[in-house]
Amino acid sequence: MNRAARFVTVLAVAATLLATAGCNKLKARDQLNKGVQAYRGANYEEAIEHFKNAVSLDSSLKTAKMYLATAYAQQYVPGVETPENLRNAQQAIDEYKNVLQDDPKNVTCLKGIAFLYMQQKKWDESREYYKKAIDADPNDPETYYSVGVIDWSQTFKDAGDVKSKDGLKVDDELKGKGSAKICDEMKSKDGENVDEGMKMLQTAIDKRQDYDDAMAYMNLLYRRKANDMTCDDAEARANYIKTANEWSDKAMAARKKKAEEAAKKTQGGIVLDQPKSQ
Repeated sequence: MNRAARFVTVLAVAATLLATAGCNKLKARDQLNKGVQAYRGANYEEAIEHFKNAVSLDSSLKTAKMYLATAYAQQYVPGVETPENLRNAQQAIDEYKNVLQDDPKNVTCLKGIAFLYMQQKKWDESREYYKKAIDADPNDPETYYSVGVIDWSQTFKDAGDVKSKDGLKVDDELKGKGSAKICDEMKSKDGENVDEGMKMLQTAIDKRQDYDDAMAYMNLLYRRKANDMTCDDAEARANYIKTANEWSDKAMAARKKKAEEAAKKTQGGIVLDQPKSQ
């Protein structure tokens, strides 16, 4: 075969490959659209198959990968420890991680992984990915709030485990023989978590002034500090309880204000100012 003939052959092969690639991309888009329709109809198993087909046809189709991960996540039921259910969670995590390989700052994927780990009570893994999400988007108050919730959740569980060994309930005040040992153990286990949680929640509140949920968890963290980590310092305990109560009051006030504003909207929208008395 002479050079001209070889060149013509190469062009023909290239044209065929381009046509095939283009055809596959169109098919992938079709599968993506069908998957989205099934997903919106809560037919998650059907949606998963369409999204898998879309990714198989076009591995660069990031939207299909993200939908696939989200569809797996929708199949996961927190607290159910069956192999199939746990597999759904892991498949969702794996698909989110596939997107992160090409887009490591994808906040949706980072938060998706963190949330799934959080639902499984894998606190360290969840905290890691929420912090990665904070690095990617430092202006989202909900991500700081989530880390604060994790810090409280882990501390609450540890307090229950440690205190139960001495016949105490999780919110029992430490008194008498053995209390110093429990206090030292709790400070060692979770002192840094409580401090981090308070810092994260304060940041969330700074970024969203009426963040009542964050205020409520700030109250809970101060109570953990008071009940588990003040040892025999009665003054410190009283101060932490006082601060906890203040945060509780702030949370209730913020919720009341939101409820009043919502009520005004449902009663006819804009509320006009009353005329001033002459």
